[in-house]
Amino acid sequence: MSKSTADIPRIEYLRVKNYRALHDLELRDLTPLTVLLGPNGSGKSTVFDVFAFLAECFNTGLRKAWDRRNRLKELRTRGADGPIEIEIKYRESRKATPITYHLSISETEKGPVVVAEWLKWRRGQTGKPFKFLDFQHGSGQVISGDLPDEKDERILESLAGADVLAVNALGQLNKHPRVVALREFITGWYLSYLAVDSTRHTSEAGPQERLSEKGDNLANVIQYLYEQHPDRLAEIERALAQRVPRLKSVGADPMPDGRLLLTIRDAPFAQPVLARFASDGTLKMLAYLTLLNDPQPPRLIAIEEPENQLHPMLLRGFAEECQNASLRSQLLISTHSPFLINALQPEQVWVLYRDEQGYTKAVRTADLAGVREFIENNGQLGDLWMEGRFGVGDPFFPNRTPRLRPIPKKAKENPKEPTLFDVIPDSPKSTD
Repeated sequence: MSKSTADIPRIEYLRVKNYRALHDLELRDLTPLTVLLGPNGSGKSTVFDVFAFLAECFNTGLRKAWDRRNRLKELRTRGADGPIEIEIKYRESRKATPITYHLSISETEKGPVVVAEWLKWRRGQTGKPFKFLDFQHGSGQVISGDLPDEKDERILESLAGADVLAVNALGQLNKHPRVVALREFITGWYLSYLAVDSTRHTSEAGPQERLSEKGDNLANVIQYLYEQHPDRLAEIERALAQRVPRLKSVGADPMPDGRLLLTIRDAPFAQPVLARFASDGTLKMLAYLTLLNDPQPPRLIAIEEPENQLHPMLLRGFAEECQNASLRSQLLISTHSPFLINALQPEQVWVLYRDEQGYTKAVRTADLAGVREFIENNGQLGDLWMEGRFGVGDPFFPNRTPRLRPIPKKAKENPKEPTLFDVIPDSPKSTD
């Protein structure tokens, strides 16, 4: 494993309470590539919105992110009391001590308030975890330094208001390196809302390093790669040519009037065509490959339903690109495609479903009874799902509950520590 791979921050655990349909959702042992599967309305988009909400709180402020979602009356789970709670556990690198970040938000007549916000970790292999940042309603305490210790001095701080995130404020001060690292991690998340029509947008010439959420600066990113990272652009063209017959190259051509035109050239022809005349699938695959091959990739990438506009036979190759990208970023993907699921391992796929009360629940396919045995005998996850083998997450049988694998008594007494940074093995060979 390369040094760059080992130094990538990874989220290992997510818990969400009282956030729309997520009354109490818990995802444990998240892998570098995590895929959410489930019927329409099962809560996949809501999980994505949790990440979007948290990122917006750090980038634009809690109040704007709160108001954008129509405040507590629309955000809090129907019939629920208490604050909205989001908790993540992550590691800054493979060997780093896990850090837990907790955020609880409620509302007064003046707007949203941070009821509780804290960071917790444990120094060394033994001892009780302790909070090195602990704030409520705009005031609290923090332990500074690179390796905060429970015995160190606690500094009292008062924020500008009860709607200010302590991690966002203190994370701009170098004397709090662990807080800085978390703030940089969250503000660097990339959530894709790619729209094919946006990739046809004609923009002003000028290189741009990062693909926008909607993909409307695709030509600018291609120009940047052509000028600064031609080897990476060549890799994108090679991967795209494997999936789009006869495709030869892509380019970004500046015009005398300052416009930048994205062009695509097929092998039999000397002249390229403008991107606005290319197929939806070609442009979407190009945009995804550009994102996944970013020279300085986002630490977390979230993509909803990438199968739209893509030929089903291309999805295994897309999954392979995601597996490779998960060495440099953590990926979260939602899908309805069995072809994509066929290229994944049971540890990577979570099935979301609604319980009898209408709340979202999640179960990992590796924990479903019989799934491992099918995979060991050359079965594929997508096929098992379409055959109804999961026993849950079926839109025609919404009230089913998962039948879980029995947990050996020894495993209960001595649970094995997960190795979340390990590369997931290659997907099982097709039985076609």
